[in-house]
Amino acid sequence: MTQHTRILACLLAALPCIAMAAAPSNRDKELSARVERVLAATPVIDGHNDLPWEIRAEFGNVGNLDLTADTSNLRSTASDKAVHLMTDIPRLRKGHLGAQFWSVWIPTATTGPQAVQTTLEQIDIVRALVAKYPATFEMAYTADDIGRIEKAGRIASLIGIEGGHQVNNSLPVLRQMYALGARYMTLTHSQNTDWADSATDKPVHHGLTPFGREVVREMNRLGMLVDLSHVSPDTMKAALATTRAPAMFSHSSARALDDHPRDVPDDVLRLVKQNHGVVMVNFYPPFISEAVARWSAERAGAAARFDALYVGQPDRAKAALDKWTGEHPQPKATIAMVADHIEHIRKIAGVESVGIGSDFDGIDSTPVGLDGVDQYPALFVELARRGWSDDELAALAGRNLLRVLHQAEQVAKQLQSEQGPSHATIAMDARDKDA
Repeated sequence: MTQHTRILACLLAALPCIAMAAAPSNRDKELSARVERVLAATPVIDGHNDLPWEIRAEFGNVGNLDLTADTSNLRSTASDKAVHLMTDIPRLRKGHLGAQFWSVWIPTATTGPQAVQTTLEQIDIVRALVAKYPATFEMAYTADDIGRIEKAGRIASLIGIEGGHQVNNSLPVLRQMYALGARYMTLTHSQNTDWADSATDKPVHHGLTPFGREVVREMNRLGMLVDLSHVSPDTMKAALATTRAPAMFSHSSARALDDHPRDVPDDVLRLVKQNHGVVMVNFYPPFISEAVARWSAERAGAAARFDALYVGQPDRAKAALDKWTGEHPQPKATIAMVADHIEHIRKIAGVESVGIGSDFDGIDSTPVGLDGVDQYPALFVELARRGWSDDELAALAGRNLLRVLHQAEQVAKQLQSEQGPSHATIAMDARDKDA
């Protein structure tokens, strides 16, 4: 056999292997094209993005930030430090985002009338953002608004209040927040309110107080979605037992896969199925990876230890923590892990009860390959690879949330025909205790 003949024989023998190696790439192209078609017809509705607070904290106001350019590597005008935002208009377009609930989060340490004022200021940031880019964004208040705005090629912008502390125990304030555009309220954030327990605080109420249940009922009457992210399992169950409208989790994942208090237990997922609600899966690595959650806890313990060892020596404590982090690198979370959570929620609650709640610009790390709003399609490709149909992908992308919002609006219409605004106050809890 000549040298050329041997080379030809080797090439012929290798052809099946070459074809097999090329097949996944061709398959991925087919899946990507399919996902592009699905998301072009049914764009993503994201339940939670914290850009408004990033604007406030790092840039002061919307005028100091150009969202038409890449925002992944900026300098803060407030501190001159590096800022790596996850959201800008070019990436939003690439990611096929059709609607966004912008969080108007404020710190839980801000309470009382100051909490109300700060929330109003955050709502103003959302409105200023929409006004600055009218070709891209438009305020939305109903499910029909979302559909109309998406068809016009713009991104429907909705407001979500991320913590019951932001209404200062006042149903009139709640009603005025709704009038200003808030279409969901998370019952708590990281700490308990006077009427509901948080997932990350010591239980006090063991669910909802009588006033807390009245808050849920008034949200139903208004047509404001009851958001159960951040609340304790007992609060989840109490709210689901009280609400007459489908509830939502704007940015939570499955606790069976990652035993983190911010995630949703299976028994609650079964109640969500009965409620016809939606769980919008969070991308934050500690909420989707058990290994990352453990690492985060261990790092927090190391930080506390170094702070105690080096009291009054913050530079030394920081150096020790940096050394510990270098010796114990954070595990990686992946797109596949996020897909696992979506599939688990689908398994327990049904495909009609799952959505996307990224938490972009409210988290300090992301899964590999999901580092910004342009990356939603990569997650859908992973699910398509697992056998999800176009109809199921469309349900996840936005159809489920639209259904929940439609149904909440229908419940509100019925309730408003039956009753007027509630005049309940937090004082009813004290009376209940005395009774």
